[in-house]
Amino acid sequence: MNISGKTQLAGVTGWPVAHSLSPRLHNYWLDLYGIDGVFVPLPVAPEHFVQSLRILARVGFRGVNVTVPHKEGALAAVDTLDDVARRIGAINTIVFGDDASLHGTNTDAFGFATNLTTAVPDFDAGHGAAVIIGAGGAARAAAVALRDLGANDIRIVNRTLRRAESLAMALGAGVHVMDWAGRGAALKDAGIVVNTTTQGMTGHPALDLDLSALPGDGVVYDIVYNPLETPLLAAARGRGHRVVDGLGMLLHQAVAGFAAWFGVTPEVTPALRAHVLKTDG
Repeated sequence: MNISGKTQLAGVTGWPVAHSLSPRLHNYWLDLYGIDGVFVPLPVAPEHFVQSLRILARVGFRGVNVTVPHKEGALAAVDTLDDVARRIGAINTIVFGDDASLHGTNTDAFGFATNLTTAVPDFDAGHGAAVIIGAGGAARAAAVALRDLGANDIRIVNRTLRRAESLAMALGAGVHVMDWAGRGAALKDAGIVVNTTTQGMTGHPALDLDLSALPGDGVVYDIVYNPLETPLLAAARGRGHRVVDGLGMLLHQAVAGFAAWFGVTPEVTPALRAHVLKTDG
């Protein structure tokens, strides 16, 4: 990588941010397309978040990805907001204007949907219910994506009932809350079940979910990608269900931001996936 006086800058901001795979992903594309640019991690504490965005916009950055814990706080920090970010209630991508203005969007729903339809090309969101485990920002993005794909029966299952009810109210008609104790029964007649929690992630307990009520043609989608095959996906594969891991969501959600910052729409390829999964050392 060569850094010049014309190098274009972008990055990912979070607290912490060292775990992010975004620099590996975006810098791969920059090298692949021969772009004079660099994508860097930007660890920023919450109390400095808004100020840091204004400074970055003034010193030549083209924009940033936003990760936890800043996704919701970014809503109040930007100057303009698109409809997708407004519907999801969080921002994951900010584009800086030539006048240092901040435009916020959210590409998580696009990444979720593209990953799903790439992995399962014949997926029909109108066939059976969509069951979403969790009620955080990722659950909201998944719900918006599934609704846009044609789902008309979305079931939210979360340990904290009040949080699930709040999400269902925000999403509107066709979204129902199911009790955590009856989560297995919620899979009856479902066409897809999505885990949007951290359960199953390395260092976290596995998601306790009995799949026996899920129809044989039901899809199981886990947004976790570390490990790539979670206990949930392993159990689903063992039952013969089609499964979708979370890495593709990460890769596809990055496309729009890269295009806005660097002027090239990149491709998600098997080579990119292999590169992002590769460990150094």
